[in-house]
Amino acid sequence: MLGDEFRVTDWFIIHFTENNGMAFGTEFGGDNGKLFLSVFRIFAVMGIFYWLYTSVRDNASKILIFSVALIFAGALGNIIDSLVYGVVFNDSSNQIASFMPEGGGYAPALFGKVVDMLYFPLWKGFLPNWIPFWGGDYFIFFQPIFNIADSSIFIGVVTMFIFQKRVFDS
Repeated sequence: MLGDEFRVTDWFIIHFTENNGMAFGTEFGGDNGKLFLSVFRIFAVMGIFYWLYTSVRDNASKILIFSVALIFAGALGNIIDSLVYGVVFNDSSNQIASFMPEGGGYAPALFGKVVDMLYFPLWKGFLPNWIPFWGGDYFIFFQPIFNIADSSIFIGVVTMFIFQKRVFDS
């Protein structure tokens, strides 16, 4: 069910949540926004695939190829979630979702939600009062819940950033 979790350790939890496909659960203008986002992603993934293809063809830096491949795989994974998840599962609010339900899924193709599950609340507690604005507030360090596709995109982008001299040196 939505919200169920399995504690691996105190700081690593498998927590089932869904979002409409943007970072931190941000939404983009209802159904029309969701459709626009899904179509935009498809075109973006085609562009990323072309970048990957030409990088391999042109014998580009292995770091660039690795990074773009990670970004491509992550973006494609999130598109597949959005494309398929709503069609093959029913709603998981207050129930365990069923695979291929008799009445169909909860959403048409491209309108499904993206499943997130990796949660790393590394530190929880009250911040010291001397910290401006947030002092005395309860705080969880690393609160976002994400998926493997998100991790792939993040690692690809960070790798390109760290090794940008080798990646983009021509």
